[in-house]
Amino acid sequence: MRKLIAGMLAGSAMLLALTPAKAADDAAAAIAMVEKGTVYLQKNGKEALIKAVNGKNAEFINGDIYLAVRALDGTQLAHPVNPKLVGKNMVVLPDADGKLFRKEIIDQALAKGHGWVDYRYNNPSSGNIEKKSTYFSKAGDVILEAGIYKGK
Repeated sequence: MRKLIAGMLAGSAMLLALTPAKAADDAAAAIAMVEKGTVYLQKNGKEALIKAVNGKNAEFINGDIYLAVRALDGTQLAHPVNPKLVGKNMVVLPDADGKLFRKEIIDQALAKGHGWVDYRYNNPSSGNIEKKSTYFSKAGDVILEAGIYKGK
């Protein structure tokens, strides 16, 4: 019985130890998605990128991580998961805690070019409000974004 309990505890410890690596992997995947979008944009142009993302091109969707494209004024130009957002400017709509995260993304993109913004948002996979972190990069007159959910 002791061996069984010790084995279970060791297994639990291993799972907990893997959690930060998973988060790091997700962060790296979000950055890679934005970089992939940037390369595509430079090679094929803005309209081709918007069409590819809105067309749910598998190149720009990797599980829960996907590329979205926003104009510098905040208008959503491309979104492969929620097409109802395309054409809308929701900069003044806050997250679950009242944070104007879209405005923060735009402001930081204009000031720094790229970075991360944390906020809380509805995760369509779980149906819960969860912590989310979005990596963004300004590319010409658009902002490319890919976010990761971090759980509650």
